[in-house]
This record gives sequence, C-alpha cells and structure tokens, in this order.
Amino acid sequence: MGADPSTRSSSGRARCLTLVPQSFTEWYDMNMSGTYTVTMGDRGRLVIPSELRERSGLKEGSPLILLEAPGGLVLLTRSQLQERVRADLAGLDLVGELLAERRAEAAADDAA
Repeated sequence: MGADPSTRSSSGRARCLTLVPQSFTEWYDMNMSGTYTVTMGDRGRLVIPSELRERSGLKEGSPLILLEAPGGLVLLTRSQLQERVRADLAGLDLVGELLAERRAEAAADDAA
C-alpha cells in the first residue's frame, strides 16, 4: 500500500504524520491552554484571572459550584453543571426504572 500523496514530502518520500506534538511544550500548549494557577488567599478566597472571567462571562456575584470529584476539584457555572448532569443522565429512563421497581415490589407484596 502506498502512502497518500498528501503525506509525501517535496522529495517524494513518504513522511510520517503524527497527532502527538514533538515536544512537551507543544503538547502543553495544545491541551492545557485553559489551565490557570491560582493561590488561595485569606479566608479561602480564590481570584479567577480576568481573561478567564471575561471569556466565561463571569461578573461579581456570579454563582459558581465547586464540585469535589474523584479526580480533584471542579469549578463550574450553574449552566455548565446543568449541561454536565443532563449529559450524565442522557439515555436513562429513570421514571421507567422507578415504575418497574414499584411494580416488582407490589407484585412481591401481593404474592406474600
């Protein structure tokens, strides 16, 4: 199987395309550009960097939710939390599951 023409160098030799950046710095810039270091201040206060506040539309008094997750702490806006919960629950039939449980319990009670 020959290499795709779009993967050939100007010399005509096949070149290797890779999705992994060549250096840690490139990887970090691609994947961690939204990472900020903050320091906890007096009384546990954190200051969110201004560029992040502006991009996220955060204003003074904006409600935020701090989740303690297995992988660490996660800071979300209410809408981000709603989206996360909806995504986690997508495809589940909670009402159907509850009804099935209740029917099974009622049938067990009737049989007893």
